[in-house]
Amino acid sequence: MKTSNKSSSIISTKHFSQILSGAKSKGRRLRYEIVILLILFSFVSGCAEVAELAEIVGVDQSVVNLMKSFQDFTPEQEYYIGRTVGAILVNKYEPYDNEAANKYINVLGHTLAQASDMPETFAGYHFLILDTDEINAFAAPGGLIFVSRGLLRCAAHEDAVAAILAHEIGHVQLKHGLQAIKKSRITAALTNVAIEGVKTHGDKELAELTQVFEDSIFDITTTLINSGYSRSFEKKADMVTVTILQRVGYDPNGMVDMLTIMQEKLQPGGLDFAKTHPSPEDRIADIQEVIGHHSSVETPEARQQRFIAALGNI
Repeated sequence: MKTSNKSSSIISTKHFSQILSGAKSKGRRLRYEIVILLILFSFVSGCAEVAELAEIVGVDQSVVNLMKSFQDFTPEQEYYIGRTVGAILVNKYEPYDNEAANKYINVLGHTLAQASDMPETFAGYHFLILDTDEINAFAAPGGLIFVSRGLLRCAAHEDAVAAILAHEIGHVQLKHGLQAIKKSRITAALTNVAIEGVKTHGDKELAELTQVFEDSIFDITTTLINSGYSRSFEKKADMVTVTILQRVGYDPNGMVDMLTIMQEKLQPGGLDFAKTHPSPEDRIADIQEVIGHHSSVETPEARQQRFIAALGNI
């Protein structure tokens, strides 16, 4: 599968918004949505069934060949799904209009991403600060990562910021967002199209396909914003975080420092990490099973000054 080499690009807040603007447009290409849905169906079924469905809904042979080549999402389709999710997130939360702060997390985020097991995505990793006091972060499929000002206030040094970003990169690497899609709804809808489409495959069936695409996006955004990932997924992302931090040269104890501050700031019953993540206490226990007892992070002076200059007033 081909990926681009755009992961090293640093973009402005305006450019980030432009990336999402296409997904906000009401003029989505329905044919492309059908292709995405066939990809989704191939994930839960076999290529033979996909080829049959593709013929019924009138998709070109080139798409059928694509189905036979890839049983999973392609990087391009993962990106477009993620871009749609990202558009929903920036409609809910305003981007933080601070170019210096956003450039800082992009430089740091790209450095960390290069040390992950998924250093490149179709359109590269992009990081954006959200202007909200909520303690939260979101990783959309394809490498669009959003971090709130409230969460960044839980970081006392750059090692802690690196832990926040590496954790979200971990979710992208492990494709947790895509796994939030309810495969049962896709299978049922496309099976219905297959049955009805033998006789007719008009507006009703195409509308159903479009609805399933929108429902799939809903599954991801609901998981990110409302329900959160399972403790198992969060633990796996934390383990990826430790690996990335160690590869780059950051102290994994920075994650413990960040979670400790977070635990003090979280309000019971809140709509942020308190609702969508395992407790910081549980996560700290899991992390310390890997890195051992907590020790103070020794941050070089130059690194700390860089952190203060970028996020000191966050």
